[in-house]
Amino acid sequence: MLSNELLTELRLQLLQEKKEVEQHFEQNDYLGLERGFYHESMGELSSYDNHPADEGTDLFEREKDIALNEHYELQLKNINRALEAIENGNYGKCEVCGKDIPIERLKALPNTTFCIEHSPDQVVSHDRPVEEGVLMPPWGKFDMDEKDENVVFDAEDSWQEVAQWGTSETPSDLVLSQDDYHDIYIEADENIGYVEDFENFVGNDMYGNNITVYPNPQHEHYEDELDEEGIMTSFGDLPAFEHDPYVEE
Repeated sequence: MLSNELLTELRLQLLQEKKEVEQHFEQNDYLGLERGFYHESMGELSSYDNHPADEGTDLFEREKDIALNEHYELQLKNINRALEAIENGNYGKCEVCGKDIPIERLKALPNTTFCIEHSPDQVVSHDRPVEEGVLMPPWGKFDMDEKDENVVFDAEDSWQEVAQWGTSETPSDLVLSQDDYHDIYIEADENIGYVEDFENFVGNDMYGNNITVYPNPQHEHYEDELDEEGIMTSFGDLPAFEHDPYVEE
């Protein structure tokens, strides 16, 4: 049984929380969800010229806004329900089982009208932004009869046509398509800070002895290039077996 003093204290706390939530909604325009499209909150007119990574960031922010908005709306709904329960004289009892809600729980969460066992807040929301629909593979949205081997210009062909100008993983807006950002620079393949490629993975001690090869991606790439050319070193082929001397005695 709640004392009148505690009941008054919890009621004032609920009214203060309600005021804060309503002010929060009013100040941020329901986290921008009252607008027709989330670009309006950023001053963007469309997604046409935006980088896919930027669009992904914007979509994440949209998802977060929806989750926060749902949280605040549920909080406001619970506050109003708790205030109504106070007016009806049944505050502090679970709506499902009718048992008394522990005072410790009411002090920590005054807007609850359920005990822990029957709390409806344990349900995970599945409300998602409509923009997430474009994340599905575009060709998965079309019914294509594989038996007929349809060869029309479909959504997959559209993606391949656009992707040749660059994606979020490759350079874009170039006359010639490039596979790597390093390819867009003049003499991008020139070694910086060293002369020969093997200097990246070969080392020795301070006396020039104990030559050691340290395997790394550069070493693997170097070996692949030698194998492709069918040679043993980039500065000249060496005999597989040292039958012939390298220099004259």
